[in-house]
Amino acid sequence: QVRLVESGGGLVQPGGSLRLSCAASGITLAEISIGWFRQAPGKQREGVSCITGSGKASYPGPVKGRFTTSRDNAKNTVYLQMDDLKPEDTAVYYCAADREAWRASAYARDYEYWGQGTQVTVSS
Repeated sequence: QVRLVESGGGLVQPGGSLRLSCAASGITLAEISIGWFRQAPGKQREGVSCITGSGKASYPGPVKGRFTTSRDNAKNTVYLQMDDLKPEDTAVYYCAADREAWRASAYARDYEYWGQGTQVTVSS
């Protein structure tokens, strides 16, 4: 019933920008927190950002202000704006839904639903 679909990944040069989208269906954004995670080959999955059902954003990961997450309730879509991209940002990026709408968890185990992932590659 609940589906999450990521889009917007691709190849970008260092210093460039991308905007990822996470389109949700079967549930409204007010009922869930949406987390963004990333996983590079041979590395553990790490939390990048989270936005709660009330729209509160947090950034537990190492992006240091370069990324911004937001939502469009009318489109039932969450975004991750990524600026000043660096090679170490290269990974598959996933969005995930936590049915505890108030929670801003950085732990993958707290998220019940996951998208298929979208590849982000930062390289010259």
